[in-house]
Amino acid sequence: MLRESYPFVEDSFSRFPSQSNIYGLCQAGEQELLAATLKGKVVCFRYQELQQKVRPVAKEVQFTYIPVDAEIVSIDAFNKSSPRRGLVVGITFIKDSGDKATPFLNIYCDYEPGSEFNLESIAQSCLNLELQFTPFQLYHTEVQCADGGSDTVFLLSGHDQRIHLYKENVSLHQFEEQPVERLFPELQQLPSNVLWLDMLGVAAGRRLSAFGCQNGCVGLALVDQNGPEVLQSWRVQFDSPISRVLLFPMSLRDRLAEVGFEMEVYNLLITSTIEMAIVYRDLQKHGLSCSSCLSGSDQWDAVLCALVIDLDFDGQKEVLLGTYGQELLCYKFQPAGSEQEGVFQLQWRRSFKSPLLSIIYLDLTGDGLRELAVLTLKGLHILQHSLAYTADLVLERLTQKVSALTSSSELQPAEAANTQEADAPVPIQEENTSC
Repeated sequence: MLRESYPFVEDSFSRFPSQSNIYGLCQAGEQELLAATLKGKVVCFRYQELQQKVRPVAKEVQFTYIPVDAEIVSIDAFNKSSPRRGLVVGITFIKDSGDKATPFLNIYCDYEPGSEFNLESIAQSCLNLELQFTPFQLYHTEVQCADGGSDTVFLLSGHDQRIHLYKENVSLHQFEEQPVERLFPELQQLPSNVLWLDMLGVAAGRRLSAFGCQNGCVGLALVDQNGPEVLQSWRVQFDSPISRVLLFPMSLRDRLAEVGFEMEVYNLLITSTIEMAIVYRDLQKHGLSCSSCLSGSDQWDAVLCALVIDLDFDGQKEVLLGTYGQELLCYKFQPAGSEQEGVFQLQWRRSFKSPLLSIIYLDLTGDGLRELAVLTLKGLHILQHSLAYTADLVLERLTQKVSALTSSSELQPAEAANTQEADAPVPIQEENTSC
């Protein structure tokens, strides 16, 4: 069913020594992935040239101060905001000490020139922080600084119904916990444990913040980062824990404006453990009042991961959902009549052999064409676009471009001739006044 339009072919599969979870995959740099397994192992996945061919390589990275019996909960990584340099990796884990389980956050960052992006060196430079709460999602986002610059920080949700902020102290060369309300006033007085958090910068120095909670509550806020100050906030309640919230822009044609005019609106995708996935559209105009359900998304057990990307290169994004029922679902928005009447329709689905936990879209091979990385309970699948379809699409686009340029060049001489005729003086006929 719906498999004829499936745009990917599987390039590789890497089996892991133990299972991962929904917080266990992140991008590290431009062309690398880090996948964490529950039994204290972190695997780096990349493509590299071997025997004159580009081949996938999965290699365990020995991050210091992670005991062999530790259970890794979450992992995240980012490149420091310019002008500073370096890759930062954060890993949360729980160490079983026999009588009690102790949670930790390790932040890895190498400050030696020449080693800031060397993963092996970074893995040896650790800041070990003992936590007083059970960690969940580790998330990074960029914030505006008082001096007009920007900085990237870690946000860590916990079972204490709080979000914890970790920011770099440049003078001390280390990360420190700071009060979250200083930079994120919208993350105070949370109604429950936050399972997923997402943020998106919008125009005029503002951001949208969304969080999904264990009790089914979803919060959304529009924040002026210059304050920071919460300008508007919304809440909506679901009947089951929220597995993912995802903010994304989408271009819509303005039917009331002139032909060809498009506007970008911001939307919120929400997935929960037992209900259908739902998209709230044009948040700045409607808040959480204009929604579209993704019909059938609750038919394959809980949706655990999601992604919004343009898979078919038509300029309009698709919604990907990964389920515990081992299905990858692709939906596309189909406008009908007014903006509120559009629906998301299922385009295709693909079955895997184990539950899907996380998905990331990135260019692993460095050829300009992105791959889809799918983390499942058993390992990591790398899916590539069909090269035959992509080549045909490139040739079709080039043909259209050449045709448009040819038509334009043919019209120019004709337009120039018409202009010259229009500018030429009109001969004046003398009026005959004789009888």
